[in-house]
Amino acid sequence: MTDTPPAAPSEDRPAGRSDDPRVARILEALDGVMDPEIHRPITELGMVGDVSVDDEGAALVHVLVTIEACPMRDRIEQQTAEAAATVPGLTSVRVETSAMSEEQRKELTLRLRQGRRAIPFNQPGSLTRILAISSGKGGVGKSTVTANLAAAMAADGLRVGVIDADIHGFSMPGMFGIDDKPTKVGDLLMPPSAHGVSVMSIGMFVPPGQAVVWRGPKMHRAIEQFASDVFWGDLDVLLLDLPPGTGDVAISVAQLLPQAEMVVVTTPQASASSVAERVGSLAQSTEQRIAGVVENMAGLLLPDGTRMDVFGTGGGERVAATLSAAVEKDVPVLGQVPLAPALREGADGGVPLVVSSPEDPAAQELRRVARALVRRPRGLSGMKLPLAVSRPS
Repeated sequence: MTDTPPAAPSEDRPAGRSDDPRVARILEALDGVMDPEIHRPITELGMVGDVSVDDEGAALVHVLVTIEACPMRDRIEQQTAEAAATVPGLTSVRVETSAMSEEQRKELTLRLRQGRRAIPFNQPGSLTRILAISSGKGGVGKSTVTANLAAAMAADGLRVGVIDADIHGFSMPGMFGIDDKPTKVGDLLMPPSAHGVSVMSIGMFVPPGQAVVWRGPKMHRAIEQFASDVFWGDLDVLLLDLPPGTGDVAISVAQLLPQAEMVVVTTPQASASSVAERVGSLAQSTEQRIAGVVENMAGLLLPDGTRMDVFGTGGGERVAATLSAAVEKDVPVLGQVPLAPALREGADGGVPLVVSSPEDPAAQELRRVARALVRRPRGLSGMKLPLAVSRPS
């Protein structure tokens, strides 16, 4: 319960009246209170219950939170009280909260789904850019690049989500410093967020140190659920951190999210670039567009201003040239991210480098790559419609 300002208890205070004209003003003010997880007004979500004002001007607002243990309960109470207190003529505001009933949660779920149980990004009106961050092999920094690109886009004001599609080697919760589990509302999950990015990962459901021992069909179903059973809202960009290679998950993503564009991460060394070129064969068979290549670990910047090419040079250009020939379209090198100890430290500490040290040369290059990827305006031009999503039997 939150009071703004606190009202002195009075046993003989008259009961509040819901027909007081100030009630309408309170409801209007509450239109500006957003649910922190769903990012829509609490009035629109049916989260505002009874509102009344007594003869002494004391307002009582009842708010329905999704579950009894709602992690955002205190924040919703505070914001509700502050919004209602802006209405003239009130002497005090009291906010009480309780959990929704099962029926109310079902109604909320239907409202969020808009009557559909499908992948929202495949609907004809969806304008969400989908970027599948891939690599030919492990150890090239693909997940670090994914986290920093997402955080950079969010810092530029975009609505961004990340699906940790590396089921066996999940890392996104740690890279974003997320310890919270998703909130379940009916059969929908509300993804936790950090640094302005909504994140969903199997790692949020697995005890520390426990391996995920799944084969193809189960991983396919997990990716499908992350896309369809999570309330992402109206995202500008959805990034998927894919496992290395061109195996089951990469194929599932192409089937489930056919509009996904591939971003290939490689390093300068020849061995990494040669295996990254195999991504071209997958793009050909799935008819996916390759948005570009990111060369990571592209030299170590030394204190005297020179650069040491620890892993060689030219890997990004080689991959881009090979992929361009394979798909018969220009595949650009989006950027060359230098080696930076702070980049690794940010991944380990749960704060992406673009957030913790935006002036670092590696952070600046990642921000440049992020802006290059989203430079094309959102629109339906070029999309393959209608879409068909195959489901494994």
